[in-house]
Amino acid sequence: MSQRDNIKKAILYIIFLLFIGTSCQVARDSQPLPNIIVVLADDLGYGDISSYYESNKIKTPNIDRIGIEGMRFTDAHSPSSVCTPTRYGLITGRYSWRSKLKSGVLTGKSKALIPSSRSTIASILKDKGYQTGFVGKWHLGWDWAQINPVDTTGEGWDEKDFSNIDFTKPVQNTPNDLGFNYSYGHSGSLDMAPYVYVENGRATEVPDSTTVNTGKYSWWRKGPTSSDFIHDEVTPHFFNKSISYIKDHAQKEDPFFLYLALPSPHTPILPTEEWAGKSGLNPYGDFMLLIDDYMGKLLEAIEEQGIDDNTIVIFSSDNGCSPAAKIDELVAEGHYPNSIYRGHKADIFEGGHRVPFLIKWPNGIKNNSVSDETICLTDLMATFSDIVSHELQDNEGEDSFNILPILESRSLTAPIREATVHHSINGSFAIRKDKWKLIMCPGSGGWSYPKPNEKSIIDTLPKVQLYDLASDPKESLNLVSSHPEKVKELRSLLSKYITEGRSTPGVSQSNDAIDREWKQVAFLSDTEE
Repeated sequence: MSQRDNIKKAILYIIFLLFIGTSCQVARDSQPLPNIIVVLADDLGYGDISSYYESNKIKTPNIDRIGIEGMRFTDAHSPSSVCTPTRYGLITGRYSWRSKLKSGVLTGKSKALIPSSRSTIASILKDKGYQTGFVGKWHLGWDWAQINPVDTTGEGWDEKDFSNIDFTKPVQNTPNDLGFNYSYGHSGSLDMAPYVYVENGRATEVPDSTTVNTGKYSWWRKGPTSSDFIHDEVTPHFFNKSISYIKDHAQKEDPFFLYLALPSPHTPILPTEEWAGKSGLNPYGDFMLLIDDYMGKLLEAIEEQGIDDNTIVIFSSDNGCSPAAKIDELVAEGHYPNSIYRGHKADIFEGGHRVPFLIKWPNGIKNNSVSDETICLTDLMATFSDIVSHELQDNEGEDSFNILPILESRSLTAPIREATVHHSINGSFAIRKDKWKLIMCPGSGGWSYPKPNEKSIIDTLPKVQLYDLASDPKESLNLVSSHPEKVKELRSLLSKYITEGRSTPGVSQSNDAIDREWKQVAFLSDTEE
């Protein structure tokens, strides 16, 4: 074939790609904006969904149905291996370690983490005419009214610390201040006081000041509890609230966005009486069956309202399964909540942040599709922005990549994400590019062996870890000594992402803070390895 023929062939191929892209855009522009529902589970593992690990003992036909009617991702990740930072990343499209929160999670009485000046998925969709709703576990902080304004920390676990909260007054810096027209939920995890529902900035009931509760299957911390807050009923209650929201908005002219942030199967593990013992495993398995059943009810409500074809439904999790589920007990019965992957919630290993991600949109996604592309929950902002024709500004979604080309099954010449940064509970970093994953700490960075505080073990290990996930998905063979060039490349890229304030193309942005630990972890010199 001559050079001229090659050039002609290349031109025709480019024209074809442009035609496909234009056709997709025209098809989207010719239909109403889709409704969007995001369901985020709490501490649900990659292997807890039966379509992800079919030999497991828990069957989830309703959640599986989302992937059957749409697309299932095999390489999806939460931006962190714990709750609060993942929720920050999902809502803002920005890694949470760029904020003031460098490690750990917030409490039930923490101050708001996201300033009202920062764009969120909800604020962008609201500006495009969406009705936006939040139901569930917020865990991003909000500002309770204080009896004594001198208290400015808003932190603490002890029940005596709640004496300064005035539950009769409005709560400030709630989801309503971040783009949600409607919000209903509680402040932290279901085991974090105060146990109070807040609806559009107001407590639905004023709680008792010193209520102490204990659970049938699990536990939760002491603290103020409203009479309408019954721990065992919280998950079903949030599902029912969401179903009501769908029914209330389905026939209205404006499209709607619903973010349902489940507090389950996180502790307290509370299957209702109907599901107790049904899994044949333990209460965690029973709780999973409850969640799947209510997901079926939610999908049924969408169908009954006649809006299924143009409604996007996403189901994912904020991190891997927690040891509170009694993982060893489950594995002994043949159920692997984090599938084949090493580690669990809180860890920098894959079991900490590799999560199920299923999405359906009959008008936009082919059914029964599977994608092996690496994606992150931060990518929702850029994806939804493209769908509604919002051009992200340089200070919006700094770590959000548009995955719409994947959803539309377009041919890709390169991965959507150049690389993905992972983060553990103690603030340890990892960076993943293609098959390579560089971990910037010697152990798990979390709760599994070797733990950061196990100094006698940690001090004997290499300071960084390098894994080839294509051949070693279980992260069992550290290749740091045999591939120094790859360590240098990935460390340099991680440093770039940190210093430039973004991992997407664009103008450099300022992080909220850079602390000593970042420099220790991300800027290791060659001699320190």
